[in-house]
Amino acid sequence: MKIKLITVGRLKASPLRDLCDEYVKRTTWPVKIEEIDSPKAATSAIEAPLILKHIPDQAFVIALDERGQTFSSPDFAHKMENWRDQAPGNELIFLIGGADGFDNAVREKSKILLSFGKQTWPHMLVRVMLLEQIYRAQQIIAGHPYHRA
Repeated sequence: MKIKLITVGRLKASPLRDLCDEYVKRTTWPVKIEEIDSPKAATSAIEAPLILKHIPDQAFVIALDERGQTFSSPDFAHKMENWRDQAPGNELIFLIGGADGFDNAVREKSKILLSFGKQTWPHMLVRVMLLEQIYRAQQIIAGHPYHRA
């Protein structure tokens, strides 16, 4: 399985960046992060074309969105296996938007809307949370004891 994160905003050197790097390093699946520069105070409508131009036409896209479905970690792991089997080239593309979330054009391009709960999370922190859950999914699929149920 190949994983790509398309994210609005650049994550500067920080403890969050260190955590992202750590989870990418731990994950045996290839993980690529594409950071999109967005003008200051950009709206989701301004960011939409910047995001969409990075998504191949037939891509399997999962957008992190407050309107999305929530899954337990084991359910997420099993969903990732199913999504992988549906994805062209076994590549899953995860989208993390900016402060205003996604425009409807981006939501419509997504096969799945995924939520980390009803709370609002800073998009830079969501990046760490997603990478940890991808790593956790890998470990669950492999039968590794990292995830304790």
